[in-house]
This record gives sequence, C-alpha cells and structure tokens, in this order.
Amino acid sequence: MLDVATAEFADKGYAGARVDEIAAKTSTTKRMLYYYFGNKEQLYIAVLERAYTGIRTIEQELDVERLDPADAIRQLAGLTFDHHESHPDFVRLVSIENIHHAEHIARSSVLSGLANPALDVLARILARGRAAGVFRDDVDPLDVHMVISAFCVFRTANRHTFNAIFKRDMLDPALRAHYRTMLGDLVLAQLTAR
Repeated sequence: MLDVATAEFADKGYAGARVDEIAAKTSTTKRMLYYYFGNKEQLYIAVLERAYTGIRTIEQELDVERLDPADAIRQLAGLTFDHHESHPDFVRLVSIENIHHAEHIARSSVLSGLANPALDVLARILARGRAAGVFRDDVDPLDVHMVISAFCVFRTANRHTFNAIFKRDMLDPALRAHYRTMLGDLVLAQLTAR
C-alpha cells in the first residue's frame, strides 16, 4: 500500500493524489486504507515517514568511524548522492512538502527527531577532522548537511528544466562519476578552506 501511495503522492502531489486511485491500484478499498491509516493526511504522513526513515537508516548503517575524516565525508556525500538518484520519489515528496510549508512533517512525531542521528554522524566526522587538523573549526554539521542535500536534490529535482535550458541531463550516466566526485570536492573545499 505504501509503495503505491508513495508513487501516487510523488506523481500528483498531496492535493492531486486520490485515495480511491491508491485503493484501486492496491486492489483494496478506500475504507480499508482509512482503517489502517485513518485518513488521507495520515496516509501521506506515513509515506513521508517511510521516505525519510529510508535515508536516515542507510546513513546510520554507513561505517564512517574507521575512515579518514575526508574519506568519511566523501562516503556520506556519496551515499546521499546515490540515494537521491535512485529515489526520485523522495526528492519529489520533499519538494511537495515544501510547497505545503512542511505542515504534514510538523504533524509527525516520527520525523521531528529523525534527523538528529544524521547530524550526530556528521558532527563526529567533523570533530575527528578538526582534531586531525584537516577541517576548519567553524563549520556547522547542519551547514554541511544542507550543502550535500542541496546538490543532490537540485540534480534530481531540476533535471528536466536544466536540460531544457542548458541541454545537459544531470542524470546522464556518463556524467555520474563526475558529479559524484564534484560533490565530495565541494564539501571538502568548504571544510578545508582557511
């Protein structure tokens, strides 16, 4: 049910998605969906919770403690890059939720603390890099997270407009390694600039 609901909300937005359509595609009834999720908004929040939990789970599974701080940053940036590229519905859901001023995320008890472990991982990497004398002392983990997210979301969310204007498909497989390396280079440049 959540797979179909994810595709429907990502494709049509919160306002445009129809619970009847989701029910039909899952061979169930609207009543059954409401039994499990309460209403359309709760179904949408469940979709958002699952989408955000997905990336936060793989961030937590990344073993960066054994890596050199610069390599750890590259691994974390690459993980976000790979995730956003392979989960375009996640990027669309984030965009849709921003259109709604995060009103649904704000109603989720799950999502309110979900980002803290990701920031903790970044904080530990930055602390190790500072201790080793390779990272600046004045860089905030949330700023690093924002830079990584901004690059990865832009690349996926703006693929079509960027291609129409500049004739470059940012998701072209021939450019993938270039962009993945560029992201790591950008973040490390921020962390090491004096």
